[in-house]
Amino acid sequence: MIQLQTILNVSDNSGAKTAKCIKVFGGFKKKTANIGDIVLVSIQKLRNKIKLKSKVKKGEVYKAIVIRVKNKTLQKNGVSFKYFENSVSILNKQSIPLATRIKGPVQKILKTNPKIVSISDGLI
Repeated sequence: MIQLQTILNVSDNSGAKTAKCIKVFGGFKKKTANIGDIVLVSIQKLRNKIKLKSKVKKGEVYKAIVIRVKNKTLQKNGVSFKYFENSVSILNKQSIPLATRIKGPVQKILKTNPKIVSISDGLI
């Protein structure tokens, strides 16, 4: 579960390494985000190799979609998943991913956004 002030890994090739959650979208009393939810993030660190060519800049604010969370998530068929990190993929203003590639597979919950599924390594 992702709360405010959570440090998140960015698992795409947009140029950001880590981001901090500022706000969780999806309701006026919603405090936590799970896989597939949209959050507002601030970029904390950039990747060393591509600082000059980066699509994002340090300190800027972007929307992001949650791809992985540390705590267990259950699917409807009874399978549970647990990842080692909290990670997001950065979106632009039209809710389209900035990146051209997402590292690692994504869950079937994200099937509603076909662009994210097409640029990822696969579905779980």
